[in-house]
Amino acid sequence: MRRHELTEAQWERLQPLLPPVKPKVGKPNLDHRPVINGILWRLGTGAPWRDLPERYGKWATVYGRFRRWTRKGVWAKILAELQADADAQGKVDWEIHFVDGSVVRAHPHAAGAKKGAATRPSGAAAAGSGPRSTRR
Repeated sequence: MRRHELTEAQWERLQPLLPPVKPKVGKPNLDHRPVINGILWRLGTGAPWRDLPERYGKWATVYGRFRRWTRKGVWAKILAELQADADAQGKVDWEIHFVDGSVVRAHPHAAGAKKGAATRPSGAAAAGSGPRSTRR
């Protein structure tokens, strides 16, 4: 098994949650496993889609399926199912694994300032002083 790829146990758990490989109309899709492994590789490495190794198939195919499943809510359904199973088995401690808006800090620019409001220049800019080095 390679890094960023599904184990046999993970694949067995994930496979029933995926859409059918052969749709009702049109040609069959490329097998889901290499595509998902390609998606995991891309998300794990942060590399551009076009740099996807050939063993996962054409990058456009992998990217297209990722986007299509995102729009259709396939990933959200999979996450919900896996979370529900883990919760039923007592593997999720919601005291630790729960994050809401009160925990996540917003960027200072997102702190409620009106859009388009003029910003105040800093005192240094107003005084006409240039940048200074701390080393002499």
